[in-house]
Order: sequence, then structure tokens, then C-alpha cells
Amino acid sequence: MLPFPPLSELGPRLARLMLGLTLFGIGLAFMVIADLGLSPWDVFHQGVAKRTGIPIGTVVIITGFAVLLLWIPLRERFGIGTIANAIVIGLVLDGMLLILPDHLDNLALRWVAMLGGVLIVAIGSGFYIGAGLGPGPRDGLMTGLARRGISIAWARAGIEITALIVGWLLGGTVGVGTLVFAFGMGPLVQFFLRKLSIIPIAQPAGD
Repeated sequence: MLPFPPLSELGPRLARLMLGLTLFGIGLAFMVIADLGLSPWDVFHQGVAKRTGIPIGTVVIITGFAVLLLWIPLRERFGIGTIANAIVIGLVLDGMLLILPDHLDNLALRWVAMLGGVLIVAIGSGFYIGAGLGPGPRDGLMTGLARRGISIAWARAGIEITALIVGWLLGGTVGVGTLVFAFGMGPLVQFFLRKLSIIPIAQPAGD
């Protein structure tokens, strides 16, 4: 497990972590109701949810802990943020989908929900990654593979393309939102990390 930060920093870092993960879950919920495409991992989560009847947020949680099992042979070190990531995002996502409408009929509103969702996820990522309390399960898997000699770019691409294809085959939504997320999330997270991080940043990877 990653070392704890000094006690004087732990409270502010935990607050940023929880705010960031909550925003992340809210952003994902807006992307789900927009129905214009999800991130590769969330296409997978949604596909599994459609096939099993399990709420998508619960699938996010189950998948997060399943991925954490793959950390064992990779000897990745987790932190408070890793466990919180695996739980909080899914809980918030399911909670928001109980509050929000099942779908939006107006195309303009769907675009607003999709673009707003991407932006909210990026802001949430800036808060929770910048808290420096551990990477999310999926990003730890990628960095773990990278430490075994696989390029992190290839590791990320291979894992996310696989998740996308499997999710699409299961009925997950692939669309313009998938492209917006794929090409826009990196620059947006980089921007918000500079604004929202607690220095020093312990973990440079997002989920």
C-alpha cells in the first residue's frame, strides 16, 4: 500500500478525493442519459449491465475490484484513493441515474449532457488525481503493465480497445461521445490537474 501523506495534509486530500470521485460519477451519469456514446470502459460497463440487469454503477464497482485482483501479479501498490475510486464512482453513478430522467428526447439537450458530462469528469479527475492518494484500478493496471516493459500507450490502447469492442458487442453505446471522451479527456485532465492539484502529486494517472 502507498504511504500515507502527513496527517496535516490528509484531511484536505481526502476532501479533494471524495469531491473528485463524486463529480466523476455525476459526469458519467450525464453521459449515460445523453446516449451519444461513453468512454471505452463505460461502454463495457453498460454492455454488462444490459446483459445482466445489474445497475451500471454496480458493474463499475465489481469491475474495479476484479481489475484490482490483476494488480497482485503485477505487484502494484494501492492507496486510499484506489479503493475509494473502486467504490464511490459506481455508487454516485447509480444514485444519479435514479434521480435523472432515463433519457433525453431533445438532441440539443443530449449534446449538452454529453459535453457537460465530459467536462465534469475532467474536473473530477483533476481533483481526485491531484489529491495524490493512489491511482484508480484501471490506470494502475496500465502502469503495472508498463513497468513490465510494455509501453503505457500500447497498454492503455490495448486494454481500452478491448473493453470498447467487448462492451459494444454486449450492447454498450458507442458514438460521438466516445470520440469526444477519447480525444478530449487527456487535454482537459491535464489542464485541470494544473489548477486543482495538491503539490506534490503522488500519482500522475487518472481513471
